[in-house]
Amino acid sequence: MDVRQLEYFLAVVDHGGFNRAATALYLSQPSLSQAIRALERDLGSELFHRIGRRVVLTEAGTALIEPARTAVRALELARAGVESVHGLRTGRVEIAAMPSQAVAPLTGMISRFHRAHPKVSVTVRAAFTPRDVTEMVRTGVTELGLLASPAPPPDTEVRTHPLPEQRFVLLAPPDGPFAPDTTVVDRKDLAGHRLIVGQQGTGMRRYVDDLIAEGVKVTLAVETEHRVAILPLVLAGAGLAVVTDAWRELARQAGVRVLDLEPRTSLRVTLVARHGATTPAAEAFLRTALTEDADTKDADTAVEPPS
Repeated sequence: MDVRQLEYFLAVVDHGGFNRAATALYLSQPSLSQAIRALERDLGSELFHRIGRRVVLTEAGTALIEPARTAVRALELARAGVESVHGLRTGRVEIAAMPSQAVAPLTGMISRFHRAHPKVSVTVRAAFTPRDVTEMVRTGVTELGLLASPAPPPDTEVRTHPLPEQRFVLLAPPDGPFAPDTTVVDRKDLAGHRLIVGQQGTGMRRYVDDLIAEGVKVTLAVETEHRVAILPLVLAGAGLAVVTDAWRELARQAGVRVLDLEPRTSLRVTLVARHGATTPAAEAFLRTALTEDADTKDADTAVEPPS
């Protein structure tokens, strides 16, 4: 057994099959299959059930995932440590992010990081719920994660770094249904409207579910996992959408009205990292992100001297 075999095994797991994994690894599918067969012989156990073109993890395969990630990450950490002796010139940062937080604050974080370290690449992996993010970080799929939740994640599983909260806002088409001078909407005034919602487990869905539990009668017009569809759906008149204000500037640029919701409800945004050692690139990303956010907080709370 060698680490490359473990990398191939994890690629099949993460990409959901041999063909996609082979493409991602720039390998031929027969070569990848042969490498996995050799790993199975070394371990004395099958790692996948082959069902036509599909593969399903066996019990042994499931048991191998976390040790394999630990081994692969340890090698990556060693390589990165050696490469960074003369400065952070190369490398890669992998981040799991929820959709809204991938819009903001992540885009700003990446922009600042690339100005400081232009040759280090950033890979962003999709995660739809806070639990998805913490699991991807805890198990080593990524080193860092960005999530938003009503309460901060437990720091027993990951290292947590709180960021400024994001409040919920309402997206509406420019031609209604609220008066042109409206800037704030009471959540109870959403009664009778059609709403575009995310899937279960997301913050925007939880907000609407709580609204329904309060007795506010709304119609769930669209349920979508694709956040890129929200703005076009609102503009097309499919319904209104409750999102975090990470979308505020992008929505305005698209011509969508952004209205504040009262009473104010917010999500806690948290940047999380793996416990233990992380690569120099990941540590540099953390420093860049957290230093900037600290500066932003100071600017937001600063009091101007009297004139």
